Amino acid sequence: MEINNDNPVNNRQIVLDTETTGLEPSQGHKIIEIGCVEMINRRLTGNNYHQYLQPDREIDEGAQAVHGISNEFLADKPRFSDVVKDFIEYLDGAELIIHNAPFDVGFINHEFKLIGDEYGNVSTYCSVIDTLVMARKMRPGKKNNLDILCKEYQVNNAHRELHGALLDAELLAEVYLHMTGGQSALSLESDDTRAAGYGAISAKTLSADRRPIKIIQASDEELQAHQAIIEKMGDVAKSWQ
Repeated sequence: MEINNDNPVNNRQIVLDTETTGLEPSQGHKIIEIGCVEMINRRLTGNNYHQYLQPDREIDEGAQAVHGISNEFLADKPRFSDVVKDFIEYLDGAELIIHNAPFDVGFINHEFKLIGDEYGNVSTYCSVIDTLVMARKMRPGKKNNLDILCKEYQVNNAHRELHGALLDAELLAEVYLHMTGGQSALSLESDDTRAAGYGAISAKTLSADRRPIKIIQASDEELQAHQAIIEKMGDVAKSWQ
């Protein structure tokens, strides 16, 4: 996997996040939600990608406490193999921006491998910027999860009661722009930019029948499981440094 944490050279960037059934693809865990936000020349285009996925396995209780997505909600959703061609077409040639990139890229590569060798891996289509690596260089010795970075850069995340792939990608896009030079280019592209051809790709919007995510009040047991997951993610992230 090519991870580029220098100044971006690609004018099309995709901020990506996933939600999963658990922590380890090696244990059979799968992606259940993909959220992507497109930027061209550091401007949001509105050409986002959002997809829920049927994992064909149970979601860990601890993971469900984090994102609030249930197996019942995913029962009628497509499988990764059903959307892989559209997903690759959307990503192809872009520079991915991901917080803790090895986690999401590892899951995507695992999904590719389950389908067949023909799809290669993420590095076949994209380069990657890891904003967690960036944040650790800019804020050494400090915690650098997304909530803390939102607070650091005054990005409003008051509506983030549960994790969600598209919401987290939108927040990370704002954080990334602040980290790399300010907010001046955050707004959606202008009509002039669209006229130049950057807005030619049709937006992939949320389906009209999308059910709202139910807010679940976690029990003490679920909170303990959640904390265990966060601590394990921290250990995994340290092992990738």
